[in-house]
Amino acid sequence: MAAARIFLRFGLICLVCVGIVGQVYKRKEDSIGDKVQQLTEWNNKKPVIRMNGDKFRHYVKTAPRNYSSIVMLTALQPSRQCSVCKQANEEFNILAHSWRYSQQYSNRLFFIMVDYDEGPDVFQSLKLNTAPVFMHFPAKGKPKKADTANIQRVGFAAEQLARWVGERTDIQIRIFRPPNYSGTLALALLFSLIGGLLYLKRNNLEFLYNKTSWGIGALTVIFAMTSGQMWNHIRGPPLMHRNPQNGEMQYIHGSSQGQFIMETYIIMLLNAAVVIGFIMLNEAQTMKGDPGKRRILALVGLGCVAIFFSFLLSVFRSKYQGYPYSFLFK
Repeated sequence: MAAARIFLRFGLICLVCVGIVGQVYKRKEDSIGDKVQQLTEWNNKKPVIRMNGDKFRHYVKTAPRNYSSIVMLTALQPSRQCSVCKQANEEFNILAHSWRYSQQYSNRLFFIMVDYDEGPDVFQSLKLNTAPVFMHFPAKGKPKKADTANIQRVGFAAEQLARWVGERTDIQIRIFRPPNYSGTLALALLFSLIGGLLYLKRNNLEFLYNKTSWGIGALTVIFAMTSGQMWNHIRGPPLMHRNPQNGEMQYIHGSSQGQFIMETYIIMLLNAAVVIGFIMLNEAQTMKGDPGKRRILALVGLGCVAIFFSFLLSVFRSKYQGYPYSFLFK
């Protein structure tokens, strides 16, 4: 009888424990389900979910979770004078829209934004004093060092952020940028101007045989293409980048995988200066007259080629870390 009572008590204890564990597990599942349902509802309205400090702690930091969160911590208010935050916000929205309307979309990943003026306590808890910052909060555990995007090295273009998201979550996002018709309109305007000029000059088309005009036109196209203008048209990079740590403006992208619009203008001018130097050297060889003028023209042309080619090589070295060769400038 004593053994039977002990066995009965043990069985009752086991049943109570199983019941308690079941209730806890069910409560946990209900909590996750409520979170996912609420986030999905917000995500259906806007691809980027805007949160304050309380929502951030409840939906992003507090367990349990079965989804990952990509959070952009920014300062978009004009009073904060964060010029780069607006550009980063545009790229982040492109990334979030690409995920929201992709065929692989699911509730495994959400894109969230926290503005400093709406959640200063979030910045304090994460010990952040700069913006923008992109962080990945995994479904389980705490963020690691690699879960913070190194925008100083790779930039914040949507394509670069998508590659970083793929590394952290194993979710590949194909970027879809909104169509930009400015290039098409500019091309149509150019052809209209050319057509109008040919119509007005229909009785005098000798300028079509001018080699200098054709040469300048060909060089313009070459400079535009070699400087990366087509890449800009496809990717839509920012004009420039301000370093959030020291506020210094950066015109050259630090990675070989990206570039700024201002960078392409700099490369275009450097290429043009090198070509002008070669033209001077060629003219000095064929020019008739005072040998002193020919010598000066040749030296100026040689100086242009050497100096501006050195600048080009220096830009190349800054983008391809470890390149061993340099000339005049490092």
